[in-house]
Amino acid sequence: MSICPQDPTAAKTQKTKDENTKTKDLLIKYARDPNHAALFNYASAAHNNHLFFESLTPDPTPIPSELLTHIDSSFSSLESLRSHFLATADSMFGPGYVWLVRRTRPSLNEQMKLSILATYNAGSPYPGAHFRMQPVDMNTTVTGVMANMSAIEYARMMKGEEGTNPKDERVGVYAKGDGTGNPNAPYTGTAGSFGPYSGTMQKTAPGGALVEILLGVSTWEHVWLRDWGIAGKRKFLEAWWEKIDWEKVLDRSGYKSAGIKT
Repeated sequence: MSICPQDPTAAKTQKTKDENTKTKDLLIKYARDPNHAALFNYASAAHNNHLFFESLTPDPTPIPSELLTHIDSSFSSLESLRSHFLATADSMFGPGYVWLVRRTRPSLNEQMKLSILATYNAGSPYPGAHFRMQPVDMNTTVTGVMANMSAIEYARMMKGEEGTNPKDERVGVYAKGDGTGNPNAPYTGTAGSFGPYSGTMQKTAPGGALVEILLGVSTWEHVWLRDWGIAGKRKFLEAWWEKIDWEKVLDRSGYKSAGIKT
């Protein structure tokens, strides 16, 4: 049985307008769309795994001086980065990824200090993938939006079937279609700073940071459990650190090509 998330990603986009879309673009496009949560999860997992595997090498490479300068500036030393990074990954309770990222300012694109971020499951550190747009917590609501709609009514609303009141005061104002004149599109909420009718279509969540991913490690159990055993997560992480392709990390950082200085 395949555990490669590229397979279901390809299956869900085959013969659609997204068939040739890159996984990074897919995960950002559908991160805030609860109707495509599965596609987001598969695309994000595929993208995360690609970054994880691409930064590995069988022949360890020395850390380029351009990169080491910024690591020292952000973490005081390479050993300090290693200590904090591995401790973060080892302490994650459940599957996910730990990232080394470079934070950027959207207007000036200035270099900021490197940071360590953690995401669980197929989560992504990209700011465009934050805050999924979901009108109700279906884990705590059993009868639909605002607990005033039946499950059938809610399903009909989301499918855009005839007979659903497009201006139902119980659920807020909904419009038939998606704002493009498509009569078959589902009802769409017209409120919210992240919705298609927000005007600004804000891309960065409040408190979010624009980041570029330099390095990542997967903490999913299937990555390390079989070879390292149930108590071997730390040993796996230590072995992974010795196989990092630091030239690839430097390429992703943009330090060399952009001449970014500390």
